[in-house]
Amino acid sequence: MTSRAIDENGEFHHLFTIKTVFINRYFIVQTVLAKKVRPVAKMATFFTPERHGYAVRFSPFYKDRIAVATSQQFGLAGGGTLFVLERTPVGTLENVAVFDWSDGLFDVAWSEGNSDIAVSGSGDGYLQVWNLHHPGMPIKTFHEHTKEVYSVNWNFHNHQRILSASWDCTVKTWDLGYSMSTRTYEGHTQLVYDAVWSPGLPSTFASVAGDGMLQIWAEETSNAPRLSVKAHDAEVLSCDWCKYDQNILATGASDGLIRGWDIRRLTAPVFELRGCEYAVRRIKFSPYHASIIASASYDFTTRVWDYKTSPEAVETVKHHSEFVYGLDFNNHVPGELADCGWDSLVHIFSPASLSSVPISEPR
Repeated sequence: MTSRAIDENGEFHHLFTIKTVFINRYFIVQTVLAKKVRPVAKMATFFTPERHGYAVRFSPFYKDRIAVATSQQFGLAGGGTLFVLERTPVGTLENVAVFDWSDGLFDVAWSEGNSDIAVSGSGDGYLQVWNLHHPGMPIKTFHEHTKEVYSVNWNFHNHQRILSASWDCTVKTWDLGYSMSTRTYEGHTQLVYDAVWSPGLPSTFASVAGDGMLQIWAEETSNAPRLSVKAHDAEVLSCDWCKYDQNILATGASDGLIRGWDIRRLTAPVFELRGCEYAVRRIKFSPYHASIIASASYDFTTRVWDYKTSPEAVETVKHHSEFVYGLDFNNHVPGELADCGWDSLVHIFSPASLSSVPISEPR
């Protein structure tokens, strides 16, 4: 595999020849205001030895099951491991399955149609489809991307469809019944960090990239995005759709900002959330609270926001000692989150701020 290095924004950039990597994470100043950091009442924790967390996803079928994509050597070199963990009745996390791959794993997504199936994306350009009842090798692989696959996402409406985003500046769609991609989307000019299907608009997805752009695509039209906007004057690392309004989505970027967008009028953001001291690596809309967003950041924090009430976080959780990379809401338990980071820790927890927020119908 090729080596990777980190730039001044904390985000990886691909290098073909490099022998020594200086990682600036050790020099980050850990300055989080104590009054905004609340203790977490309940938390289940798992340690992934010699593996550093990149992504975590709750199962859409089981409230106590998560998948965690990890990499050796912070994703700079070595292999990757996919952990499938189950929360026990006493609150501990235990292995259900462990899958190894020869390159780092950067993302994971559960099948929306089969509780035993998950897909991951890796640094060698592959997608791996895993079955919990088939230990060892994946049951299927896809390989067309020429650089790292940094994002994978399973379609909510068509359970055969998978979306992938890569550092080769493309997004691809895949069908489990075929060996090749169904389409390739080439709208970005720099590394594509994330691509996410819309939960409310079938065959629509959003993508974000190092060029600062947010692009909205119709699956059947690969020659150009339907909509495009310069979302940040920085690399955009994450995006997610609101579960309660099909026209709203948000972006998180290396400038530390989270911005909300209405696809009916992309002239300006409809909200902006400030407070992360370094790059926002992952954002997620709540499936139980219409205006709640969670974020994971390189400032070692996971934050909870209510974009309709304040541009500042309503809660800051600091239980990692490295970059926080993975983040997900539990669709089965209101107010419950999972996160993971480069400190090899995976946490399932319930932020205190969400215990008093009225619950909407789950989406």
